[in-house]
Amino acid sequence: MADPNPLAGSLGAYLRTRRALLTPEEAGLPSTARRRVPGLRREEVAELVGLSTDYYVRLEQGRAERPSEEVLDALGRALRLGPAERAHLRDLARRPRRAAAGRQEVLRPTLRRVVEAMPATPAVVMNDRNDVLAWNRLAAALIADFPQLPPRERNMARRIFLDPNARAVHLDWDDAARATVGILRMAAGRRPHDPELIRLIGELSLGSAEFRTLWAGHHVHEKGHGPKRFHHPAVGEVALDYETFRVPGAAHHLLVVYSAAPGSPAEEALCLLGALTAEPAPR
Repeated sequence: MADPNPLAGSLGAYLRTRRALLTPEEAGLPSTARRRVPGLRREEVAELVGLSTDYYVRLEQGRAERPSEEVLDALGRALRLGPAERAHLRDLARRPRRAAAGRQEVLRPTLRRVVEAMPATPAVVMNDRNDVLAWNRLAAALIADFPQLPPRERNMARRIFLDPNARAVHLDWDDAARATVGILRMAAGRRPHDPELIRLIGELSLGSAEFRTLWAGHHVHEKGHGPKRFHHPAVGEVALDYETFRVPGAAHHLLVVYSAAPGSPAEEALCLLGALTAEPAPR
C-alpha cells in the first residue's frame, strides 16, 4: 500500500536520485561505453565510499541500520554533496521512525517589532514551511498584501505555485520555485510527520504540475542570499538583493531582508512605494 504521507521520502530514494545525477567522470571513475543506468552504479558508489556493495544496496533498500557519521561523510564526498545536501542526508538518516508531538509556532514579539521598525527596506520573518509570520509595510506593499490575506494564505510556497499572478510578481519565478521546493524538502527531512507540512505538500502537489515535477527531483536548498526581482504595478521592476538571518532557536525562523543598491532605480522605486503606501500623518 502506498504511504499517504507525501513527506515519506527515504534515505534510499535520496541516494538513488543523487547517484543518478553523477557521471563517472565527475566521480573520478573511468567511463565505459555502454551503461544501462544513468549516473553511477551501486557498486561504483560502494567502491568510492569504501563499503561492501551488499551494505550499500541495503542502504538504498532501507534494510540497513542507521549509518554512522563516518559513512554519511563518505557518502557526501562520493556523491559530491554541498552543505545543504549533506545536512539533508543526515536528517534522512536520523529521522524519527514515529510521529512526534506537534510543535508550537511562537514568534517573539520583539522580533516582530524589529521587522516593523525597518522603514526603508522590505523585510519578513518566515519559517521553514515558507509561512510569513511577520512583515513590515514595504514588504506588504511589494510582495503581497499580507494583512489582508487569511493566515493560511500567508505562505510563499502557495503564493509561488497557486497564485495565478505569481509569474507577473516574481520575475525570476523559475529560480524562486526551485528554491522554494528545496526549502520544503529540507523541512520534510527534519520533520516528516509535521501535519501542517504534510497538508501543504499535498495541496501544492494537487494544484501545481510544476511543483510535482520539482518535488520529484529531491532538490534541497537553504535560503541564503542573492538577487531577487519583483514587479509592482505602480513602480515597475524592482531589482533587489536579499540576505537571510537565522533566528536562534528550534523553530527554524528566518529573517529575510531585501535591500537596494544606493542610487539605483530600485532604491528610487522603494522610496516611491514607501511614499505611496505611507500612513497619513495624525492631525
